[in-house]
Amino acid sequence: MPFELRPYPQETLSPKDEYIQHAWHNNIAPLAKSLGVTMNMPSIDPYPYTFYAHEGLLFAKDYGKGNEYADAVFRALYHDGQDIGSIEVLAAVAESIGLNQKAFIEVLETRKNSDRRAALVREAYTTAQVRAVPTFDIGGQVLTGLQSKQAIEEAIKEAENNH
Repeated sequence: MPFELRPYPQETLSPKDEYIQHAWHNNIAPLAKSLGVTMNMPSIDPYPYTFYAHEGLLFAKDYGKGNEYADAVFRALYHDGQDIGSIEVLAAVAESIGLNQKAFIEVLETRKNSDRRAALVREAYTTAQVRAVPTFDIGGQVLTGLQSKQAIEEAIKEAENNH
């Protein structure tokens, strides 16, 4: 489900902000390292808006490639340091997973999925009560922010026991 921490026209954060530096160095980077995941702090300043990436996700989902697209977008941002607010970057990502680049660009340039995205973002805020990323709803138990492996495993076990 698309969710925006700072939707347009709110200003996005800078990687130089104290909050971002603290969260990255004290939470995100150590967790990524412990999981063996290569993750670099994006240097794009300010961070890009994500509405094009989300609208691209809807396009990818329409073609059964939502998960592949999401993985490729995260890789583009956190591994390769690319600007995922750029239609050109996102179109290259889409093409890399086998989506039609021309059709993808047309959907983003015309904002064809804008209303769908906006409705899903509203649903995230209102129905799902998402306030932070990541947010997991596991069997009705909502976990927000970075969680330990143990906390996630316990939530899964509890959900399995309740079904």
